[in-house]
Amino acid sequence: MADTSRFPEPPRPQPTGRVLVLFRPDAEPAAMGRAVERATGARPRDSREFGTVTEAATAIAQGEAVVIGRLKIAAIEPRDAGAGMAALRAAEGVRQVRPEFYLYAIADLRERYGVWVREGLQLLAEGATTAFETARTVISEATTAAAEFADTDDHTWGLIATGAHRSRFGGRGIKVAVLDTGLDLDHPDFTGRAIVSRSFVDGEDAQDVQGHGTHTAGTVAGPRRSAIGRRYGVAPEAELFVGKVLNNGGSGRELDILQGMDWAIEQGCAVISMSLGRPTAPGEQPDPLYEEVGDAALRAGALIIAAAGNESGRDFGFIAPVGAPANARSIVAVAAVDPHLKVAPFSCGGLTAGGGEVDLSGPGVTVYSSFPRPRQSRVLDGTSMACPHAAGIAALWAESDASLRGAKLRDALERSARPLGTARDFGRGLVQAPDAVGTV
Repeated sequence: MADTSRFPEPPRPQPTGRVLVLFRPDAEPAAMGRAVERATGARPRDSREFGTVTEAATAIAQGEAVVIGRLKIAAIEPRDAGAGMAALRAAEGVRQVRPEFYLYAIADLRERYGVWVREGLQLLAEGATTAFETARTVISEATTAAAEFADTDDHTWGLIATGAHRSRFGGRGIKVAVLDTGLDLDHPDFTGRAIVSRSFVDGEDAQDVQGHGTHTAGTVAGPRRSAIGRRYGVAPEAELFVGKVLNNGGSGRELDILQGMDWAIEQGCAVISMSLGRPTAPGEQPDPLYEEVGDAALRAGALIIAAAGNESGRDFGFIAPVGAPANARSIVAVAAVDPHLKVAPFSCGGLTAGGGEVDLSGPGVTVYSSFPRPRQSRVLDGTSMACPHAAGIAALWAESDASLRGAKLRDALERSARPLGTARDFGRGLVQAPDAVGTV
C-alpha cells in the first residue's frame, strides 16, 4: 500500500461568507421564501427577477434572499449566525443549511504538481526539480509512437478514440451548455456562429480571458472545419450555450454556478458540461445539494457532466477521491485517459463507498483545442479536457434518438462506453460516439 502520509490533505472548502439553504424536492418556491424570511428576516426574491448578476449580488449584500425555485435553493448573507441560522435549520422543508463555497476551474497536472511543491511536499528524495521533470515525463510518454491514438492533420486523437470523427451525427438541434470561464466570442472558429452567452459573474461579461472556457467549449462544439488547424470539436453542429460562472481568475461562487445551471435547464439544454469543482476529503460523502440539483436537471431532461478532478499523483502512488460536484450520484463524473488509453496520472478515482464513483472516461492528456486570441489554440491536460469530450458525445447520442434525454441519455453513454479496466479508474469506460459502437 502506498504511503500517503507524505501527501497533503486536500484543501478545505473556502467559504464566501454567504449561506446556501437546500429545501426538500417537494418544496414550493413561495413556501421556501416564507421560511427564509420568518427565520432570518431576509426578504425573498426569485432569481429570475434580476436583470443582471450585479443586481442579485447587491440584493444579497443588502439582506435579501435569492431563491432558485427549480433547484430548491436559497442564498443569503447571514446577519445572525446564531438564532437566525438555528431557526432556519429547523424550518419546515429545509434539508440543509451550509456555507457557500468557491469552486474552481480544475487545474492541469503541471499546476497541481506546482501547488504540491509550493506547499513544501517532497514528492521524491531528489527534490522539486526531479518532481517537475517526472511530471513532464509522464505527459510526454503519452505522445510516443507506441500510443494507440495520435493527432492527425485532420483530427485530434480524442475525436478518433471516441469515434466522433466518423459519426454521421454532429449534435444538430441539441442545446449544450458549457459552464466555465466564458468563451472568446471573436475567435476565428466561433465568429459569426449563433451562440447564446450569459455571464453570472458580477462585473464581468462572457468574454473569456482566462482560457479554460474557450478550450472546453471548443472540445464540445468546435467547428467541423477549423480555421486554425485540425478539427477538435466533438459535436460541431450543437447549439452552444456559454455560461460564464467562473471569473477571469478561474474561480466562482456556488450561487453563480447554480444560477448558471438553472439558466441552462431553462434554455432547454440537453447536456450541461462543467469542468469545475473542488477537492474532497477521503470518505467525504456527496453533497445533498448537488445530488438534488442533478436530479432536478434529470427530471427536466438535462444531463450534467462534470470533471472528476486532478488531485491524484498516481506516478507517486497516490489516488485522490473524485471531487465535488462530480461526486454526486446524479451527476456524471468523467476521468481522464491518455493516448495509450491508460488512466491519466492526475485523474481522481472512485474511492468513496456509497458515492463518489467515476462514471465514464474521456481523452484528457495532450488535448488540442481552441484558446483565446492571439494564441488561438493550445494543448492542455486534465479531467477538464475529458469532461467536454463526454459532453460532446452525449450531444451526438441525443441527436441520434430524441428519446435519449436525462437518465436515458446517461444510460446510453454508459452502455456504449468502451471498457478499459477497473471501475475505480475508468468507470464504465471510454465514451463512444453513435456509429462507433453497436446498437444500444
